[in-house]
Formats: sequence, structure tokens, C-alpha cells
Amino acid sequence: MANSTGIKYGGRQKGTPNRLTREVRDILKDVVYQELSLVQENLSKLEPKDRIDLLIKLIPFVCPKIKSENHDLNEPLDLSF
Repeated sequence: MANSTGIKYGGRQKGTPNRLTREVRDILKDVVYQELSLVQENLSKLEPKDRIDLLIKLIPFVCPKIKSENHDLNEPLDLSF
């Protein structure tokens, strides 16, 4: 029989964090930290082409992309610094 009153009985309270999600995140964090300690060693084992390809994929996580700004001819140019 379904609850049609709108009142919640049992279960997690509103705002209570999901325990399973927290546990999975903790496990994944540990795995990533372990792998990070092995990155230098594993990079040296790769062929130069593969090493460069991997570094190119990892660079956006370290250095943000620079967004270029373009000005139109009709747009006023503010040179005051």
C-alpha cells in the first residue's frame, strides 16, 4: 500500500549523505593517489611518442587553456589600465 499522505516514514533523512557514495569516493581517491606515485616510473617505460601523447592529454589538468579575446572594428577599445 502506497503512502499518499506525503509524510516520510523511515529511510534517510533529507540532507543525509549517502554512505555508499562516500565509501566509493574514498576508495577511488586512494587508488588515484597510489597511481600518482607511480606516474614518473611508468612514464619512463613508455615509448617517446606514447609519452608525448599522454603528456598532451594531461596538460589541460595542470595548465588552463588561455582564451583569446577578439575586438571588432566597431567596438570601442578601452586602453586604460
